Amino acid sequence: MDNRRTVRSTLRIAGSRWRRRRLPIDPHTGASGGTLRLLTLNVAHGRKLATHQALLSPATVRKNLEEIASVLRESRADVVALQEADGPSAWSGNFDHVATLAALCEHESCFRGDHNAFNLGRRAALASGTALISRYPLQLTQSLRFGTSWRDTKGFVLATVPVPAWDGLEVDIVSLHLEPFNPVVRRQQVRQLTDALGDRNHGERNNGGGRRRPLVVLGDFNCSWSDEARQLRPLARELGLRAYQPHRRAPTYPSRRPWRRLDWILVSGDLEFAGYHTLPNPVSDHLGVVADLVPRAARVSRGAAEAAGWRLPEAEAAVGGG
Repeated sequence: MDNRRTVRSTLRIAGSRWRRRRLPIDPHTGASGGTLRLLTLNVAHGRKLATHQALLSPATVRKNLEEIASVLRESRADVVALQEADGPSAWSGNFDHVATLAALCEHESCFRGDHNAFNLGRRAALASGTALISRYPLQLTQSLRFGTSWRDTKGFVLATVPVPAWDGLEVDIVSLHLEPFNPVVRRQQVRQLTDALGDRNHGERNNGGGRRRPLVVLGDFNCSWSDEARQLRPLARELGLRAYQPHRRAPTYPSRRPWRRLDWILVSGDLEFAGYHTLPNPVSDHLGVVADLVPRAARVSRGAAEAAGWRLPEAEAAVGGG
């Protein structure tokens, strides 16, 4: 009990630093409603808006993470995808940022993948990559560093998440970070992602040849929808994913004066968007993105669809019944 009081006291103090920027989300959904609420945020190694995390003290990095945790808790996200998320690293305080955020958010599970694991001794070790933290169990976890060259520090983590509000329907969730500058490298990374997801689903397909579980890929794609060469649309096509209003102006970078939409949430045809928001809080150089998801009624059981707030016609109930 004392630990919970300490966490809540810490978050109240951190939250006061951004209390004027309220989150534009419905507090009655997520965590307890029939939706699955997802959030993606590039946490920038805990540096917030500083030039580089190596210039900050461990205490400042920890304070920045407390502000991030306040945003995550206020959002009531069920699963959070993180990018530029550090394990113990010499340049960002030598403590595990992902485990710290999970503890501050009181989430049950976390999984971190190292995509930048340089080690020149204890005082010069780096461990950063992508991560997931979740109030639900993270199962069948997987991490992949793209590794197109020694300079490639991008990758993804993947986990299967059972959603209690959907009668335990399982969803595959990917936290992804792609190359920002070189389109050739980005194409190689997209191919590695699609190959890895194909391998994961090998032998797990139903009689119709479709994916057994719904899929969500979210994170820092470092590209917009409008540029074909930047691989966002080809990735969505390859995996059968959809974005929420992809041509809508919803910039996420840079957070002080955002003008580019680099952070995305893509979902498979098994899922529908019930809500979508870009958060206003500049706790990093990127803004966070939140989506509320519900299952498509015809693809799931009546119980799961009703839990998500769907009203099923009898014909649809027959398709999804069981």
